[in-house]
Amino acid sequence: MVVSERATMVIKSYQNQAEQLLQEFALAEPVMPYISIIGAIFACKMVYDLTQLISSVHFKSYSSLSKVQRTEWNNRAMSTVHAVFITIMSLSLVFSSDLYSDDRLAGPVTLQSSPLSTFVLGVSVGYFIADLGMIFWFYPDLGGLEYVVHHLLSLASIAYAMLTGEGQLYTYMVLISETTTPGINLRWYLDTAGMKRSRAYVINGVVIFLSWLVARILLFLYLFYHVYLHYDQVMTIFTKVHFDKFQGW
Repeated sequence: MVVSERATMVIKSYQNQAEQLLQEFALAEPVMPYISIIGAIFACKMVYDLTQLISSVHFKSYSSLSKVQRTEWNNRAMSTVHAVFITIMSLSLVFSSDLYSDDRLAGPVTLQSSPLSTFVLGVSVGYFIADLGMIFWFYPDLGGLEYVVHHLLSLASIAYAMLTGEGQLYTYMVLISETTTPGINLRWYLDTAGMKRSRAYVINGVVIFLSWLVARILLFLYLFYHVYLHYDQVMTIFTKVHFDKFQGW
């Protein structure tokens, strides 16, 4: 019994030390964005390699695909993992936490941020860097000019919100639209695996329609309404004071 209590105390001590190190270094403002970006790039590589390994063993159709199709297969897995992660975190930060609540007395909602919200945006930046790198490397097999423009604009806007702490609320609202990505990727998988006439393909189409309606139409109407209600706060993003803050990075 005594040994068990001592072991518990030792484990708790290590946990406290780990949390303290995380707070002091990984979540420290000067280095946190870069740690999250680098970590996300390595995570993308890991997901890509694991997908390649698992698919070659458990999916018979994978070995019959062309090299370009296998690359896209692995790339879409990477995209799906990022979409699931960023959707969960965005929904949590926007609707579950009080970080961007009007009831807070910490200033305009457009200027609110936290170590966690900044860290999560860094993960998204890392993903877009990794995916953009793959698009350039295999160009145009993974997407043409429209994909490049989309990723560059996404990268610039998310990086700005990450580095300045400005407009994170609306950045996360837009990122919720990633809800539709897993369904779109699954549709490609089903089509590539020759299951276009399956029941799963039909159900997938219905899910895509509903998720698109909610995440890319209704949510954006809510976003525009929120901007309208907080127009004076939105305009604070463009003041010279905050522009100088961005230049200081």
